[in-house]
Amino acid sequence: MGMQDIITTKLVAAFAPESLHVEDESHLHAGHAGHRPGGETHFRLYIVSNAFRGKSRLERHRMINAALAKELKSRVHALAIHAAAPGETN
Repeated sequence: MGMQDIITTKLVAAFAPESLHVEDESHLHAGHAGHRPGGETHFRLYIVSNAFRGKSRLERHRMINAALAKELKSRVHALAIHAAAPGETN
């Protein structure tokens, strides 16, 4: 299973999102810090979940970082997060 699928699976399990889109942007970072041959190091995610209702941006990011702690510690170098509750614009 690729890292994009692992991230998606973990976020679905943790947050039961209304919508989720995970993009592998590793190709945009070739030659930069943290890039590895084969990619799967830099990701951007868009997630909408009721779990984020009433939470600050920082709290949302911490929740996602906790859910992906193992991946962020090992293979994922960068994660751009766009997290919202239903009905919010992001």
